Amino acid sequence: MSNLNELFEIGMKFHGHKCPAMPMGLRAGLAAMKALGVERSQDKELRLIAETGEGHAAGCFVDGLMTATGCTYGKSNIKKLYYNKMAFTLIDSKSGRSVRVSLKPEFLTKALGSPFVQQRKAGVPPQDIPAAVADPLVNNILVMPEENFLDIGTIKQVEVPQGKGCFEVEPCSQCGELTFINQLQDSPQGKLCIPCRG
Repeated sequence: MSNLNELFEIGMKFHGHKCPAMPMGLRAGLAAMKALGVERSQDKELRLIAETGEGHAAGCFVDGLMTATGCTYGKSNIKKLYYNKMAFTLIDSKSGRSVRVSLKPEFLTKALGSPFVQQRKAGVPPQDIPAAVADPLVNNILVMPEENFLDIGTIKQVEVPQGKGCFEVEPCSQCGELTFINQLQDSPQGKLCIPCRG
């Protein structure tokens, strides 16, 4: 529990407001790591494929996933599929073992009927929702047994693409900006970056 509390505090600072979805993602990420028997990613030891999207009520879920797993956009070991589902797959890069975790339908349906979500639907920013509304929901998520809100799939084997990071740059022939060479393309005008090639 102390690890959860510590990660929750980190997640709160990172996320910026108190809401139920971030701790849902935090707990779900920790559950996936437990299922795979892995530690938090320091580099690219884990990969995460989020099925969430944008323009829906619980995108904050992904901030919890990143906090728990250490998979981040900066390390390029997380991607979003934009399915607008509250689910994700966590992959152990070394072994290729993976697990898909999703919110139970009955739990998500109930959560979307909460007073917090009703205020969000009315246009109240999450940071302006009173603690008396947000705190009980968040606290409940932090102590709720995993089986009450998560569907944890079976462990599956997947192919994990391997590759090394690129550390060499050259200027784009058109704009002059330094670009990592794995994204420069030869053209009659010279080597061009993605924006300059159109």
